[in-house]
Amino acid sequence: MRFLIILFPLFLMAQEVVLVDKHTREPLPNAQFIQNYTLTRSDANGTVSFDANRSKAAHVKAYGYRPYHWDINSSAVELEIEPLKVKGLYLSFWAASPKTKSFKNAMRLIERTEANALVIDVKSEQGQMSYKTSVKAASAMDAHYYRTIKDIDSYMKKLKEKHIYTIARIVCFKDELSAKHHPERAVKRPDGTVWRNAAKMAWVDPFNKEAQDYIISIAVDAAQKGFDEINFDYVRFPAKADLVFSQVNIQENRLKAIDHFIEKAAYRLRPYGTFLSVDTYGYVAWNTDTDTNIGHQTGVLATHADYLAPMLYPSGFNRGILGIEDPSLEPYRVIKASLLKMEETVEPVRLRPWLQYFKDYAFSRKHYNAFEIKEQIRASDDTNCSGWLLWNPSSRYNRGGLINNETDLIRFGK
Repeated sequence: MRFLIILFPLFLMAQEVVLVDKHTREPLPNAQFIQNYTLTRSDANGTVSFDANRSKAAHVKAYGYRPYHWDINSSAVELEIEPLKVKGLYLSFWAASPKTKSFKNAMRLIERTEANALVIDVKSEQGQMSYKTSVKAASAMDAHYYRTIKDIDSYMKKLKEKHIYTIARIVCFKDELSAKHHPERAVKRPDGTVWRNAAKMAWVDPFNKEAQDYIISIAVDAAQKGFDEINFDYVRFPAKADLVFSQVNIQENRLKAIDHFIEKAAYRLRPYGTFLSVDTYGYVAWNTDTDTNIGHQTGVLATHADYLAPMLYPSGFNRGILGIEDPSLEPYRVIKASLLKMEETVEPVRLRPWLQYFKDYAFSRKHYNAFEIKEQIRASDDTNCSGWLLWNPSSRYNRGGLINNETDLIRFGK
């Protein structure tokens, strides 16, 4: 009897809640219900059993839905999770400033077209931060010196009020500032000096624990600021031979390093209910037997990340892909085939490709206008992905291609 008395209070702590699609009312199986670092999956009926005493708040993450934040003290027995197909515009480090024409233009596009998300540079390739974080290591390097977002709290509040899905782009191992201040973390030449690429940009060693932890601390800070998703770019090894790392640079080690980094980041981000996505080369879809010499394989990347964001720019493929002489002229075919190849390993709802919104640089030098942009979007839609992201390095989205934007093109700066 004494044993039953001890267990009875524990039994009372267990409660249940049902997760359903906000529009269809259908249950959401296998959704992530998160309390602090504890993750529970919903069953086939969308039901989750949880301990109400574990935390005052919980988060729900389901692929293809907005993140949901719930006050456990509420009387709700059913949580309505909003489906979302992300249609994003990239804002560079400089364009992310609310004072720029690029930012204002992107906001107008979100108001007038199907676009509903912004990918905002938080940490640039140079290692600069777009806002002043609470990360002491970043402050020690004065990483926020050139920050373009002066008041991140009001900035995020404005975007949330407009129901914009917010993605924090964090450049990982390509980091001139970190390598300069911490040369012990940097990728080296055989002679022991810090290696820099043709653009005079240094990288940090993906094997290095301190380098990994610094990047993750930036991601956690962005999650605390309210970003719906963290997007890791350059979460890879540099695609160059004859470089020196802290471990032997072989495929097995590269894959383990990237997998471990993503796993660690996903765990550190868990208490905030923030999605995690990772960028990868388009050719990773096709190179199933290798890691493309950068530590990437589709299945490995998908083990701990929520979404994969392959960069499927037709201009980035070589002549001969799918027997096509000029891939830039057949964006639909190139993108659809690449996504279908990835879907052999990852379910479509976890794929969200980067699409080309810039002039071809490898073949005919043609501009990508409304037709080419629509063809890329159509390929994404036809393969049932959970959305797409438009990449323009200058953040100039003035060539149409978005629904409700065919007759009145919104010009940059107008």
